[in-house]
Amino acid sequence: MNHPKREARRAPGALMAVLAAAALAGCAVTPDYQRPAMAVPDRLPSATPVVAQDGTAGAAAAAMSVADVPWTRYFPDPRLQQLIRLSLAHNRDLRVAALNIDRLQAAYQIQRAERLPTLNAVISGTRQPSAQPPYDISTVVNGGITVSAFELDLFGRVRALTEAAAAQVLGSEANRRAVHNSLVSAVASTYYTLWADRWQLALAEQTLETRQASLRLQQLKFDNGVLNELELRSAQSLVEAARVARAQAQRQWQQDLNALQVLVGTAVPESALPPAVTLPPLPAAGQLGDLAQAQAQSQQWVSAALWPDLAELPVGMSSEVLLQRPDIAQAEQALLAANANIGAARAARFPRIALTASAGVVSDSLSGLFDDGRSAWSFAPSISLPIFDAGRARANVAVAEVQRDIAVAQYDQAIQGAFREAADALVARQSYAEQAAAQRAQAEAEAARLRLSTLRYETGVASQLDLLDAQRALFAAQQALIGAQLARQQAHIAVYKALGGGWATEAQTGAQAAAATSAP
Repeated sequence: MNHPKREARRAPGALMAVLAAAALAGCAVTPDYQRPAMAVPDRLPSATPVVAQDGTAGAAAAAMSVADVPWTRYFPDPRLQQLIRLSLAHNRDLRVAALNIDRLQAAYQIQRAERLPTLNAVISGTRQPSAQPPYDISTVVNGGITVSAFELDLFGRVRALTEAAAAQVLGSEANRRAVHNSLVSAVASTYYTLWADRWQLALAEQTLETRQASLRLQQLKFDNGVLNELELRSAQSLVEAARVARAQAQRQWQQDLNALQVLVGTAVPESALPPAVTLPPLPAAGQLGDLAQAQAQSQQWVSAALWPDLAELPVGMSSEVLLQRPDIAQAEQALLAANANIGAARAARFPRIALTASAGVVSDSLSGLFDDGRSAWSFAPSISLPIFDAGRARANVAVAEVQRDIAVAQYDQAIQGAFREAADALVARQSYAEQAAAQRAQAEAEAARLRLSTLRYETGVASQLDLLDAQRALFAAQQALIGAQLARQQAHIAVYKALGGGWATEAQTGAQAAAATSAP
């Protein structure tokens, strides 16, 4: 027969063995995380192969991450760099993203504190009459350190919640990078849009002056009976069309300037705006041939001096470069948080063990608490075992698992959206470059046509309608060339954004490289 005292001694050991086994089982409540396979083709279309240092090209050449290219290198214009720095300092969206990081970091600190006991210094006292005659009044004063309801995280519930909170912090940091890259891209795109607006306005003003000078000559011919009224009204129509184009260009300039000020978050200095455009002046003689020559010369200015090219990105062929995008990193952190929440929901179905303890002194007076007080302590563990909750805990696990599946689908959507955005940007960069070149050739052909039409008109071979048509065609071709050049620049910016952009500046990248070199 087993002795009762021996059985009592075995009970705590058996309980500890059970708890140890449960703790080991708790390590497996959170599913092992595996990054989902990329639901896109392995290679980006129309990407430029990267050449390795040894001169070899192709898939074997390692692609430099776009995130490692500083934005100061990609946007070398000092005016644009000044605008970007102002926006990074004053933009409200970026400020909100940074504050969200601080908020989630504080929430993470709160959650991480749950893994350690909370110690409180407590002084309490009671004063009350005795329940028996002569009903003397008794005083009891306690003072010491207390631990209240500290949960022993045997099954990993608190640890899983801490991992989820950490993933949310990393996700907020990725979101800040996404806002940063979007802001840099938006400022650059608006900057070049303003530059195009200035060219459109300068072109419209010069065209208006040219047509007004031409109208004065036509009016003189009409007054002398050489020109009929139909041809005069046609010339007047061209003048009014130029006025309309100038008004449109002025309105577009002001609206785009307002958009830039909102992006930057503060007043934009004149020194940071695109440089002023100066087209060649009109000739003093004011003959039709001289006016045509001035318009042809302005076409050369539009073709040659619109704006500088942007730097080329080292784009690789592999779709793995999309993982450098901050929105993809944010989606993956959301997936990690959802995966950790499954472990927390599963652990909630196991028993919870909480410890409450105190240690200190007790006295019959406050003044003698720390002089002649007696030592006192208490230890009160508790265990809570779910028995019946109408399936609530099981449903919580199902909800967490479904949320994880939703996060996987959202991650796949983010990958697919990034792939399409990057592929479209790469195709646009190539096609807009070809379009801009063709548009330039067309504008140069229209300039030559205007010179020939003017010569034919002055010699009486062509009618004025042919001359007016050549003037309209050249102006439209010049406007289209400016638009094509702008689209080409914006396509380069779209590639920069679609592939993750550049997070650090040139100075930060140099400091990081120096630190890595000096590290042991």
